[in-house]
Amino acid sequence: MATLIAHADISPVEDAEVLRKACKGWGTDEKAIINILGHRNAAQRKQIREAYEQLYEEDLIKRLESELSGDFEKAVYRWILDPADRDAVLANVAIKKSETDYRVIIEISCIHSPEELLGVRRAYQNRYKRSLEEDVAARTTGDLRKLLVALVSAYRYQGDEVNARLADAEADILHKAIKDNSFNSDEVIRILSTRSKAQLNATFNRYRDDHKTSISKDFLGELGNDFQKALHATVRSISDPHKYYAKLLRDGIKRFGTDEDSVTRAIVTRAEKDLYQIKEIYYKKNSVSLDDAVAKETHGDYKALLLTLLGNEGY
Repeated sequence: MATLIAHADISPVEDAEVLRKACKGWGTDEKAIINILGHRNAAQRKQIREAYEQLYEEDLIKRLESELSGDFEKAVYRWILDPADRDAVLANVAIKKSETDYRVIIEISCIHSPEELLGVRRAYQNRYKRSLEEDVAARTTGDLRKLLVALVSAYRYQGDEVNARLADAEADILHKAIKDNSFNSDEVIRILSTRSKAQLNATFNRYRDDHKTSISKDFLGELGNDFQKALHATVRSISDPHKYYAKLLRDGIKRFGTDEDSVTRAIVTRAEKDLYQIKEIYYKKNSVSLDDAVAKETHGDYKALLLTLLGNEGY
């Protein structure tokens, strides 16, 4: 369930005019920008961008980039983009970091539906004139490259059908690989990157029933390296995306200095999808609401936008 409170019966032309006024003159009216964009869904935001360009022969996104700054500018930029284009940008930013943020690639590959992932890959190619797979392969190495390229190239079956015998057999294959410390086994990568989510969850459940522990914990081990952490993130994002994002938000907020990239990414990408469920899990796990945590650890217009997307403007 979404937390975004989108207003119906809006006029894209009127919204474009308000945004134009907010960006003109001395100083920028950030509150007006939040009031408009923080209450518009993806289709409405697209209509506003198109209306703005027709009215003023100017790219609204570029105008906002020039007017805003810091974490607020990043959040507005990510929010106003079409979802597939936004994920393409997020992937590119993650890839270009000195150490690739593999979590972003895993989220896009494993939490999205096959059609959504395909849309991101198309948007990435349109924007950067290279394939997402190509850039992931170019900026990673070794076992991590094998896993990420396989995940981002996947087109999983999306049905609910499950083969119980296959789940039993592949749970055994995964257990043997973990027992032998063969985390980089081709079989491990094959199973995680090709099976449907329903089939994988059946396999993960069989593993838990047989070995009385979760496969995500066994992948991580006591001293997990980056590859093992990536396997752990893969299983978590497939088996329970809501818990995955609740932990991502908790880790991002409790760090010494908030990890704004993670917090922004989670809120902006899930506000129109399932952020309500993520908020519920966050509260159960941390005994504090996500709204309170965000309000405490962020400030200014950046805080105001995040809280608006969380469906709470009472701070």
